[in-house]
Amino acid sequence: MLIDFHGWEMPVRYTSIPQEHQQVRESAGLFDLCHMGRLAISGPQAEEWLQALITNDTAAIETGNARYTLFCQEDGTILDDAIVYRLEESFLLVVNASNTTKIIDWMTSHRDGREAELEDLTRSEAMIAIQGPDALACTIPLLEAPENAWDNLGYYQIISAQYESEPVLAARTGYTGEDGLELYLAGDPGVRLWRQLLETGGNRTAPIGLGARDTLRLEAGMPLYGNDIDETTNPYCAGLGFAVKLDKETPFPGQQKLREIKETGPREKLCGFIVESRRIARTGMEIYAGDEKVGRITSGAPSPTIQEPIAMGYLDCDYLDRLAGGQAPEPEVDLRGKREKLRLEHLPFFSRKRKKTV
Repeated sequence: MLIDFHGWEMPVRYTSIPQEHQQVRESAGLFDLCHMGRLAISGPQAEEWLQALITNDTAAIETGNARYTLFCQEDGTILDDAIVYRLEESFLLVVNASNTTKIIDWMTSHRDGREAELEDLTRSEAMIAIQGPDALACTIPLLEAPENAWDNLGYYQIISAQYESEPVLAARTGYTGEDGLELYLAGDPGVRLWRQLLETGGNRTAPIGLGARDTLRLEAGMPLYGNDIDETTNPYCAGLGFAVKLDKETPFPGQQKLREIKETGPREKLCGFIVESRRIARTGMEIYAGDEKVGRITSGAPSPTIQEPIAMGYLDCDYLDRLAGGQAPEPEVDLRGKREKLRLEHLPFFSRKRKKTV
């Protein structure tokens, strides 16, 4: 089942969403991520340029390492979330498909004459992810890498390897809550690697569509741009303050506003919920405490792993304080005119250390 996804023809599913979801949780799944924006930043002032735009601190990123980061506007709201990798002579920035053009335009308008270049690799190179307990075992035999490179590859790190004598960047990152790799290489070798991963992996590998990618990241408590974060939310509301380095020397857009938000506290908080029925809380549905509207659902789906409907959404911080003090009723979601109880749940819903909700 194919759909248009920000100008890319993408599969929602190959078989069924629950089956593909469990494939990743139990073995390994293969994701076509060519739609993700990939930007190479290079030149003598490349780091200075990035440092002046992102919330994280490039000075803390050693060569071969990565950081999760945000682009914010002056009012502290989120333009996009991204991963930035420091390579030997450049930076690789991975942004959301829906925001690639926006971020390119934003960066270009804030270059301020710096001696640096931005190259959009999105259409010229492939991006593949393989995720799950068997992901590395299925991939490592197909790639050539320096001695001990795989043994030393930690989470949020990247190495240079080869596939059929073609260069590959292999990053131990992902969007599923599982271990795995995200692979960057030229288009034609990328197609061949995709096919070989499926052929040699046997039952251990299978292609995975957008549907299961969404349920996997939701179980892992990872926010989705356009649903859980956007240009109306800020990092502290979304629980992403860890990616904001207010004390770095180079100022960045929104820095002063974010200082104020951190000092006073956010007005709302992104929370996890389990719906105490078999019904699904969907994006945009309102959350009530008695007659008081106290929040909204931003993402929701049935959880194949937990076997319960799960959701993320925002609750007013004032309400959360009253709830903690026993001075407010429990939250309920309005499911098309009928209220269903929500049970607050710590994020993530799933991790390898916490396989099922208690």
